[in-house]
Amino acid sequence: MRVTFNGQQLDFATGSILTDRNAWDSSTETVKDDYVSPKGTTGIEINNNLRNIRSQMATAFKFFEANDVYPTDEQLAEKYKERMTGVIPKKPEPHKKAEAKPAEPDFFKVFEEFMSENGEKNAWTEATFEKMNAIKADLRAFKKHLKFSDLTEKTLTDFVVYLRDTKKLRTPRKAKGDRKDYDAEDLVGLKNSTIEKKLGYLKWFLKWATDKGYNTNVAYRLFRPTLKRTQKKVIYLTNDEMKQILALDIPQERKALENVRDVLIFCCFTGLRHSDVFNLRRSDVKDGFIEVTTVKTADSLSIELNDVAKGILEKYKDYRFNGGKALPVIQNQDMNRSLKDLCRMAGIDEEIRITTYKGNQRIDEVKKKWELVGTHIGRKTFIVNALSLGVPPNVVMKWTGHSDYKSMKPYIDIVDSVKADAMARFNGLL
Repeated sequence: MRVTFNGQQLDFATGSILTDRNAWDSSTETVKDDYVSPKGTTGIEINNNLRNIRSQMATAFKFFEANDVYPTDEQLAEKYKERMTGVIPKKPEPHKKAEAKPAEPDFFKVFEEFMSENGEKNAWTEATFEKMNAIKADLRAFKKHLKFSDLTEKTLTDFVVYLRDTKKLRTPRKAKGDRKDYDAEDLVGLKNSTIEKKLGYLKWFLKWATDKGYNTNVAYRLFRPTLKRTQKKVIYLTNDEMKQILALDIPQERKALENVRDVLIFCCFTGLRHSDVFNLRRSDVKDGFIEVTTVKTADSLSIELNDVAKGILEKYKDYRFNGGKALPVIQNQDMNRSLKDLCRMAGIDEEIRITTYKGNQRIDEVKKKWELVGTHIGRKTFIVNALSLGVPPNVVMKWTGHSDYKSMKPYIDIVDSVKADAMARFNGLL
């Protein structure tokens, strides 16, 4: 029996043993009545014992409440032992009365302080603030007057269930055909990969609050729910697909897509994120290389220019863009939509199966590749091609600003697969 009290978890032996996991009903926390243990103990007998110890623990709490005493962990354990052994309880001495527990700090005000302090100290981007505001809103929707002491293992589990089964989505996942009609599962509930990220943000906050002395409940440290997930697929353009895009005859009424195509190819040959190519100024372009201070991580990078990247910069050298920008880069959302249109028109329509999980439910979706294209595809294409050409990972990391090999592993796995396929071509030579 686990009792969460005074910011701590106290465990008490029930004296009952269950040898068959299937005989336990987790929803009611009881043993199925038809269970019989190897020693002949029935499920009914075990349940009677469980009800008794629950009752005795509740009576122990009521004793202290009636005597206006806030007990220590030791006093509670002793009183429970008295109840179970039949010892007549004694009224606690007045001088043993524990001091009144100080009021807990306001959970959401502390969260706002966390955002303010860390946002300023670590120069958070707007996207990071949005993610933190989102998890704060989720916590408030889950429990309006949430307290630090509430966040036991059970409450954290309930929060995961809320995110998975109850949370309403701002943008539904998948329409049925051309109609604005959605299945219920596409209107509520996050997928496991998103829940895992949100728990990471929550634990970040709780660790900060614990270090600051606001929080004494450390149940979050051991909370590691099983969230089944698959490794996210790396969507990149093959050489043939890039050639298809370059060969596309863009119609006059969509001429703006020519600029989008140039920016895409520039990213494919430099590894820049959208935020960094958007921020690229003519003054950043040097003789044979560009100097970039990344928006996301503030890394200072020096990236050598190949002939393709030079050609695109040369094409726009006489254009005058606002703020001295080097290229005609549009906003991220507009760029995303335009890239999908561009790749659809170019016939980038390989079917790709995307597998995700929502709880234990496996969700398989088959999409055309152009549907999965976003502004990050240029950077991913650059990394895959660089590794495929034999450029050492540590050199690629200097161009991209990656700080560890963990983030490079998905790309290295892709290149290893490509190499294996290439080697298989030798099988038919003899």
